[in-house]
Amino acid sequence: MKRAIIWALLTVFTLPAVAQKEARPDTGLSIRTWIPDNGNGTFTNPLFYDELSDPDLIRAGEWFYLTGSTMHAMPGLPLLRSKDLVNWEFLGYAADRIDFGPAYRLEGGKNIYGQGIWAPSLRYRNGVFYIFANVNGRGTQVYSAVNPRGPWTRWEMKRSLQELSVLFDDDGKVYAVWDRQPMHIAQLTDDLLDIVPGTEKVLFSKADGMGGGAHFYKINGKYYILGANDIGGLRMPAARADTIYGPYEVNPAISKEEGFGMVAGYRLRNRQYPFEVTPPDPSLRDATAMHQGGIVLTEAGEWWGFSMMDYNAVGRLLSLAPVTWKDGWPYFGLPGNPGRNPRTWIKPRVTERQQIKAPFERSDEFSDTTLKPVWQWNHVPVEDKWSLSERPGFLRLHSMPASAFWDARNTLTQRAIGPVSSPTVAVDVSGLLDNDVAGLALLALPYATLGVERSNSKLSLALFDQARNQTTRLAINAQRLWLRAECDFLTEKARFSYSLDGEKFQPVGDEFTMIFQPVTSQGVRYGLFHYNTSKQNGGWADFNSFDVYQPYPHGHMRAIPYEQHIQLKSANGPAASQPLIFTVRDLGLGRIALQSGGNYLSVGADGAATLQTVRPGIAEAFEWIETPTGELILLSLQTNFYLRINPSSGALIADSPGPVPGNNDGVRFNWGAIKVD
Repeated sequence: MKRAIIWALLTVFTLPAVAQKEARPDTGLSIRTWIPDNGNGTFTNPLFYDELSDPDLIRAGEWFYLTGSTMHAMPGLPLLRSKDLVNWEFLGYAADRIDFGPAYRLEGGKNIYGQGIWAPSLRYRNGVFYIFANVNGRGTQVYSAVNPRGPWTRWEMKRSLQELSVLFDDDGKVYAVWDRQPMHIAQLTDDLLDIVPGTEKVLFSKADGMGGGAHFYKINGKYYILGANDIGGLRMPAARADTIYGPYEVNPAISKEEGFGMVAGYRLRNRQYPFEVTPPDPSLRDATAMHQGGIVLTEAGEWWGFSMMDYNAVGRLLSLAPVTWKDGWPYFGLPGNPGRNPRTWIKPRVTERQQIKAPFERSDEFSDTTLKPVWQWNHVPVEDKWSLSERPGFLRLHSMPASAFWDARNTLTQRAIGPVSSPTVAVDVSGLLDNDVAGLALLALPYATLGVERSNSKLSLALFDQARNQTTRLAINAQRLWLRAECDFLTEKARFSYSLDGEKFQPVGDEFTMIFQPVTSQGVRYGLFHYNTSKQNGGWADFNSFDVYQPYPHGHMRAIPYEQHIQLKSANGPAASQPLIFTVRDLGLGRIALQSGGNYLSVGADGAATLQTVRPGIAEAFEWIETPTGELILLSLQTNFYLRINPSSGALIADSPGPVPGNNDGVRFNWGAIKVD
């Protein structure tokens, strides 16, 4: 052991060690994308590293089905299905488009940014799927289909029941809860067009702490409502009652402060230039925490929870949690640590192993006759102003008048993906006319665009940074270019670059900050655009490839160092009284034991960690988990709490409920492989 310590002190390794990136392919499209399945019987949250906000998830037979908010993006209301809650496939969209006037078409200076379709309720009864969705200024929209792939039938209710959740009760009656502070309940008519007169009641006042975003269930004869409360920090409350109208008992938090240690990032405080931005605040414990979601029962009898988390500029992401029933409440988390969800855990139990897969292909060569389903239009598209057939192998966008990118029609978008990603588009601008501008955008507020402008028959590269209200221009003499954005959603920084040959890229302008903003309550979206700044239609721009490179597509940025010698060091926390040098032993399911000589690190019932000469069991087992930013945290299977360094004694103890955003609790470790004689 002494030789090991001496060697470790002499060995040079980086702390924190550099995470292992997957190389960008030299040719072709990047096909690797984020997958939560770790391939060893575990998964790592989020389920998708791109936005799926306001999720609703149900089981119908052997399949689970999922949908979420799509706001102003069209088509909307995606339907996904899975057998194991981890690996999902895309089925289709329930809403091809929504068009209730000029604002939906970006006409007359109007728009529906931050509106559109949101907070859907997905249900299944007697062989029919239903989605109840909110559209601002309209009655609640109802979609139904026998096949979740479609076709879907739509009708509009006579009432607007915002943030509703529907319950088909055992006696054939249908109920809905909706709104936030106060929350209402009513029986719906059999035709699902209205509420039954005289059945509406205020269920919870603001003082009751239920918030909104309800998910309504009947479980073993009791009625449960899970909510989302943002007063005093994001969290998930729950309520239960023996009868549908109550009285209800409220549990203020079945999930609280679980943000996997993420720091609340940049936040926008106003809606126009000059923009006011709040910087990251590591002191906030619950600004990114799990909140709006619900629960589902598997065929194997396991309960799982699902909810969204505010992951800063990349948007609201979906996470999966084991559920622990305690005192009749469905807590998100493990028995020893209810209310806190492990980022990495064992997958739900299924009868047969499922194929590892992701629901979307993100890169595109536009060689098909239809757009890949990952693409959505920014508002209602103008169908005769875009084409995949006018020039086969290219997406052609004809320009239409717009004063700025925000108002440009036929902008084609897809959700940005984390934790780090880089979209690159190849574009032919030979068809541009004067006052046309076409290129690549990071759609948010503030947004940023890198485009090619044509003015007085000359071309220039133009980067517009809305946050600074600043344009950087560069004259060019080329009609085919590659435009790239490099986006780090952990630091929330991005930068554009361009190339004339697709190989050597030159940066343009300064690095800028990506921001999660309350205007659309969405994360950043990649966008392909073409518009004309004069009051006329212009030419065309041809996009012939779109590639999304993701260097970290797995739940672990670094592989677990099985059978290797490592040294652990606190990541910006207290130092241990002795060097932490161990051999990592594989216990299966992503679990490890830490061996030192002939001893193993063992956790007692009180959480104290000591070296013991034992055969590894539960007390010696730790789940190897990474925080979103790549530090190591070790979950003790003995206590369901995390190992940390006691700041006063320097000793190890497994008593932390989870990492805090401030990174000052001794829970996070950096590690490096070392050589031991």
